[in-house]
Amino acid sequence: MKPINRISTLLSIGLLLLPPAFAATPALNPDVQRFADEVAARHNLNPDEVAKILSRAENLEELIRSKFQHSAEATWPWHRYRKNFLSQRRVENGLKFWNSHATLIEQAEQRFGIAQEVLAAVVGVETNYGKRPGKIRVLDSLYTQAFHYPERKRFGRTQLEDFLVLAVNEKLDPLEVKGSYAGAMGQPQFIPSSYRAYAVDMDGDNRRDLWDSDADVIGSVANYFARHGWKAGAPVASPVSGVTADHDAWITLENSKPKPPKIKIAELKAAGIRIADDYADDLPASLIQLSTRSGNEYWAGLHNFYVITRYNHSNLYAMAVYQLSQEILALRNAQQSTAP
Repeated sequence: MKPINRISTLLSIGLLLLPPAFAATPALNPDVQRFADEVAARHNLNPDEVAKILSRAENLEELIRSKFQHSAEATWPWHRYRKNFLSQRRVENGLKFWNSHATLIEQAEQRFGIAQEVLAAVVGVETNYGKRPGKIRVLDSLYTQAFHYPERKRFGRTQLEDFLVLAVNEKLDPLEVKGSYAGAMGQPQFIPSSYRAYAVDMDGDNRRDLWDSDADVIGSVANYFARHGWKAGAPVASPVSGVTADHDAWITLENSKPKPPKIKIAELKAAGIRIADDYADDLPASLIQLSTRSGNEYWAGLHNFYVITRYNHSNLYAMAVYQLSQEILALRNAQQSTAP
């Protein structure tokens, strides 16, 4: 059962109340207590009730740290990452998702300008169309990062605060919501700050439901990309050839931090690099290296490719979304061309 359908806490405007079973507030670490008091003061919440929620949080340091250290985006080569996210079944599920929500996806494209095939692909890469939304309590993940993982302390505390406020605003049970090891939630895997900032109520029910409302899921993904500068109708990426050791200074490695595109297409051409698509010479690009089982391949990542990396700061992720979107689109076109 989805967390938004199990509200075991009582929620009211500006006040978060727990059931009577949680009436007694266990003593908290002074650092956690200070955090509870500060969050409550900033958002007009009852500090005792915030403290009660935090007292129920569990430290999952060993699990969370291991997940971050061995994340696919940080450690996998492209050929492994691609195989995981671009299976034939996922492509078929993507087409099914698109066909089942064709009207919603078209409306989202018209409202936000995001390519329909990209909207169909993102939810596939994130949770395989809702099949894998995460099994870790978001409260535990963020609490661990905030107070037991110094390298992620700033992120953890910011997101934990947003999560507590989000629980009130969206009527979520903070003790039940589950997500990824990083604290991302719902079909599109929004972290709490993204949920608060970019989620939209596209079905008009006065709630932003990223678990059970496909309209809200699709609209929120589209809004996220739009707010991060997606250019409607603009290309995303193209394979290139002719890359040599002379171009090493330009190369962005697959597991490294994505870079805003700054190399003009004209510069790439002048340096002997051939671009598969015919792009304008003044278009900026990044030169991205991906490892395959037979060697390296190279791509020119354009502005919209970089926008995809704002959703997940990974070149692997952006390429998976883009290539999945193209395979879903190709399958859809093929089926439509043979339809009676």
